[in-house]
Amino acid sequence: MDPRDRQTFIFHATPFRRAAIAILDILLAVIMVKRVEGLENLPTAGPVIIAANHVTNFDVFPMQLCLPRPIFFMGKAELFKFPPFGAVLRNLGGFPVYRGEKDQWAMRHAAKVLAHGQVLGMFPEGTRSNGRGLTLAKTGVARLAIEANCRIIPICVIGSDQILRSFRRRPQVTIKLLPALQPHPDDTPLSLTDRLMFSLAAALPDEMRGVYAETPIGFT
Repeated sequence: MDPRDRQTFIFHATPFRRAAIAILDILLAVIMVKRVEGLENLPTAGPVIIAANHVTNFDVFPMQLCLPRPIFFMGKAELFKFPPFGAVLRNLGGFPVYRGEKDQWAMRHAAKVLAHGQVLGMFPEGTRSNGRGLTLAKTGVARLAIEANCRIIPICVIGSDQILRSFRRRPQVTIKLLPALQPHPDDTPLSLTDRLMFSLAAALPDEMRGVYAETPIGFT
């Protein structure tokens, strides 16, 4: 048995979570201006994966503050080692993943989030870019979408790397939701990952497109 099976994980928005997000929204308004585009692309109910470019460790906060539905997300296992903080993260919808290895427990838990009809938040790159551009994505998002036959909403995070860079002005952090991607019957994890990442790249500023800057000829 995995030790994480002995812990309690949440699959709904708790009163604690709603209160914490409301307080966080007030506090973060001091250091950033949030802007959301394409919110109509997010289904109001049912399982969906939101897949975003990963600029900084801060990204999940403006994402959650801009979306009306709770996000359930993977966090590096080290964050959950201190029991009180781990309990807070679990109540906020987080669950631990061991990075740098194939963590089957984390993938099974992610599938449970979708089975409960919730929003699963993931960063296909697996690591943050610090504003240097998209890096080569892993196929975990696509595998989950294909297995669950659920939509992926690509999300662009722009400006989070500018937070706290200057105390003279609040940077604008833009969360842009793109049209949903539905797995095709002939999709492979790699082909769906490519569709996702090239969609993200096309909606990001040139300097943030990284390895997906040039779409191959004939790619659709």
